[in-house]
Amino acid sequence: MSEQQAEQVGAAYAIEGPALELGSVVVDGTPYPGARVRMPLLMLNRHGLVAGATGTGKTKTLQLIAEQLSAAGVPVFLADIKGDVSGVAAPGADNERIRTRAEQTSTDWTATAFPTELLSLGGLGTGTPVRATMTSFGPVLLSKVLGLNSTQESSLGLVFHFADKNGLPLLDLKDLRAVIHHLLSDEGKPELKALGGLSTATAGVILRELIGLEDQGGDVFFGEPEFDTADLIRLAPDGRGVLSVMGLAAVQDKPRLFSTFLMWLLADLFSDLPEVGDVDKPKLVFFFDEAHLLFDDASEAFLDAIARTVRLIRSKGVGVFFVTQTPKDVPGEVLAQLGNRVQHALRAFTPDDAKALKATVGTFPRSEVYDLTELLTSMGIGEAAVTILSERGAPTPVAWTMLRPPSSSMSPLEPAAAAALVAASPLAADYAAPVDRESAYELLLARVAPEPARAEALAPQEVSYDEPEREGEREGAVAAVLGSSVFRSFARSAASAAGREISRSLFGTAPRRRRTTRRR
Repeated sequence: MSEQQAEQVGAAYAIEGPALELGSVVVDGTPYPGARVRMPLLMLNRHGLVAGATGTGKTKTLQLIAEQLSAAGVPVFLADIKGDVSGVAAPGADNERIRTRAEQTSTDWTATAFPTELLSLGGLGTGTPVRATMTSFGPVLLSKVLGLNSTQESSLGLVFHFADKNGLPLLDLKDLRAVIHHLLSDEGKPELKALGGLSTATAGVILRELIGLEDQGGDVFFGEPEFDTADLIRLAPDGRGVLSVMGLAAVQDKPRLFSTFLMWLLADLFSDLPEVGDVDKPKLVFFFDEAHLLFDDASEAFLDAIARTVRLIRSKGVGVFFVTQTPKDVPGEVLAQLGNRVQHALRAFTPDDAKALKATVGTFPRSEVYDLTELLTSMGIGEAAVTILSERGAPTPVAWTMLRPPSSSMSPLEPAAAAALVAASPLAADYAAPVDRESAYELLLARVAPEPARAEALAPQEVSYDEPEREGEREGAVAAVLGSSVFRSFARSAASAAGREISRSLFGTAPRRRRTTRRR
């Protein structure tokens, strides 16, 4: 590429309105300061993709984009798989590498910390706990977590329907298990049959999967207080957007659970936010890291719901960036909606790598300047092939870009600093302590247990997940009570109780009552 060609490419990125500064166009391996690559704020709700092989700089690209969004007054949600994104809360370290990259990209670099909220799933890890009730999570997302097939997913939906109709709130795992135990009992079998299409064998499979999830510690993610996703859309007192960083390092061994939980957050936002149409800047930008985990082994109905959510949430002012290794990790219907692309280097060491490279090249606009196959395998760390939507919504030419250095720390936040940040969080008072109020488990147990036994069963207990034998004994006792003749004698009253139907969104998630005051 000549300097003249670089200037022509750079002209396509000469955004007039508010924009993010990504870096400089590269000419023959050297950044050309006369051609800058910018991304317009008003096009960020057209979504995007950040891709590339491990170690090519994807995480730092997220950090760079998130920092500039915060500075522009846009809140950001970031999934932190490896635990190194938390550094956005601390100023960066001035060193030779940073100074060199800043000079190469004509960046006026200043070490800067950004307003940050640390979150964690169920309190596993450092951060304010994020939980969801079973009712809000819904049967479709839960089926993905449990690895159910389409028939079992449909059956689980009928169980939720039964609980709704019979006034049995499903807040945590033990509530759902209690309802299924009831349906499998002698008195519950007629009700199970009346649901239609739900076999005893299928109900048993669902129950076993729930037990397996609980045995792995997955029960801590479900319950109350449930996280209000409106708390992701907050501004700091100085007007900068708050960066909500969800640490997932402690649950890396549960990829299906955390990826589906992230989808719940996005679906919940879709359910709650009003339509705003096109906006000058997004209300929130959501970065979905390790996106391939969401799509692996997903049912057609689940993939369809993802595609519709991504397509429709744009009009609610939310931008979604999927982060993965290659575009082929994302289904075509979703990929077609991602207008902004930052593609880091790919490797072609194996036949599968070569296929992935060819598929990636096919997803880019045709370039008259670059051999994209050669470019995508030769770029260095912190370099990317970029194409975005211009201010008028047209795709820009591919630009080989050297990306600017982030202003915040590129290392994880020190544990003491992270703990202090969590302790000072305005969300701690609402979400730190779990709550176990009366729900399906207690309501069913109250119908069958004598008063002293019920009081003992419902008394607060310290449960250690290092004591599976003790937990198994308690669960066995509960199962025995739920299957007893005393329980059967009260079943009819439960079946005849006034029911309630919960309306659900694209993923079968249920709307919730919101706080009347919002944090800013």
